[in-house]
Amino acid sequence: MASDDIRETRLQKARQLQELGHEPYAYRWDSTHTAAALQDKYAHLEAGAEIEDDVAIAGRIMVRRVFGKLAFFTLQDETGTIQLYLDKKTVQAGMADADANGFSTLKQLTDVGDILGVRGTLKRTDKGELSVKVSTFRVLTKALLPLPDKWHGLTDVEKRYRQRYVDLIVNPDVRQTFRRRALITASIRRFLDQEGFIEIETPVLQAEAGGAEARPFVTYHNTLDMPLYLRIATELHLKRLVVGGFEKVFELGRVFRNEGISTRHNPEFTTLELYQAYADYSDMMTLTETMIARAAEEVVGTTEVTYQGEAIRLTPPWRRVTMHDAVQEKTGVDFSQFTVLDEAKAAAAAAGIQAKDCSTIGHVLNEAFEQAVEQTLIQPTFITDYPVEISPLAKPHRSKPGLAERFELFIVGRETANSFSELTDPVDQRQRLEAQAARKAAGDLEAQDVDEDFLTALEHGMPPTGGLGIGVDRLVMLLCDRASIRDAIAFPLLRSEVTGSGTDGGVDVETTDES
Repeated sequence: MASDDIRETRLQKARQLQELGHEPYAYRWDSTHTAAALQDKYAHLEAGAEIEDDVAIAGRIMVRRVFGKLAFFTLQDETGTIQLYLDKKTVQAGMADADANGFSTLKQLTDVGDILGVRGTLKRTDKGELSVKVSTFRVLTKALLPLPDKWHGLTDVEKRYRQRYVDLIVNPDVRQTFRRRALITASIRRFLDQEGFIEIETPVLQAEAGGAEARPFVTYHNTLDMPLYLRIATELHLKRLVVGGFEKVFELGRVFRNEGISTRHNPEFTTLELYQAYADYSDMMTLTETMIARAAEEVVGTTEVTYQGEAIRLTPPWRRVTMHDAVQEKTGVDFSQFTVLDEAKAAAAAAGIQAKDCSTIGHVLNEAFEQAVEQTLIQPTFITDYPVEISPLAKPHRSKPGLAERFELFIVGRETANSFSELTDPVDQRQRLEAQAARKAAGDLEAQDVDEDFLTALEHGMPPTGGLGIGVDRLVMLLCDRASIRDAIAFPLLRSEVTGSGTDGGVDVETTDES
């Protein structure tokens, strides 16, 4: 049946429900239990046994099986499923005086996808299925559009993202991912609260995009007659708070970068940024591994997790290695020995590294790392001591000229966290931001202008500070074993497309054999 015909048929059923005194779009319902609570509470009930406890539950019909005077529906709520046992002799419409034949109403006017509220007692069928033996019911919502053909899951991956609500209905593991995501962010906030951090919200609309090198989204404020940017990072405003006297501050929220979409990138994503006064990047390493291990323990139940078939050990301490050493291990080249750019490029080329467009030896080192090392870092690894020219907001290394006190955390071959001993020298910071602004003026779309107010804040004095940023979506991918960032974000950004409504689905059969 075509989808338009299905919709019209269901509209007719909604009108028939109204004629029988059923409001097909109810206002509320009181449940006594969830499906999971019933399954747990009555796990002891033996096959064939009944108990007269009165229960009420609501959920979506996922399966309808009708056997003449008996019917079995599978009802799904947020916690799981339970079977409804429907006997023509005992089922009453209950909520509608005009409808004397409740069983007939359920049989003829409900469909897979409808939301139903029922009251009844408990029994376990001879085949061992815990069931609510329904005495009264109420149609709470009549669904006009059908579920997919295979109720246990969508096979069209693109449609899953475009119609996430359907994906959530038919794929319990997708719901589990987003439950876990909520638990992960709750664990992070709980940990930081216990460590004395406070969360303060910073502006999403900013006059200057800063705190990272990324192309921003541009918008415009009509009343103020000025361009504005969606924030690419929360860093510079959080640092203003440290200048103002907050010693431990964080924000867990959305940032926006006008760049490509891939399995690792979504233009709108969630970051955790935190700043701790009187700390450095070594302190941030300890905090990072402790916080992530705690989240894994609380959410997954262990620090030994599996990602795409690979065993990942999140138990601290994690490996720490400098970028120079990591590159030398994989390429055999020690880039710290070079003082001439062309010689560094030649050595990179001999090692199979494409670095001809690099403008400094530090950029050559970074290219070597990204091409030869990054994807090999499966177990949690802190890569430390980055070239200063690619770390515009980090302090120069206290003992290694040309390097910055910075680390990035890599797990399963991708960056998960970034941290600095934060640059607090306003003169040095100005020079670096002006160099970045010069690149923007030359056409670099990811470089930013100088944020004069931030520099003014630094000139009032910022204490020694350790800062940390974590990609929350990538952490969710890890702890939920998801290969694509789209599976970790409830509503990822997609190219615009007109989609149809599909064909009727679920399991809805008339048969003669009780099960």
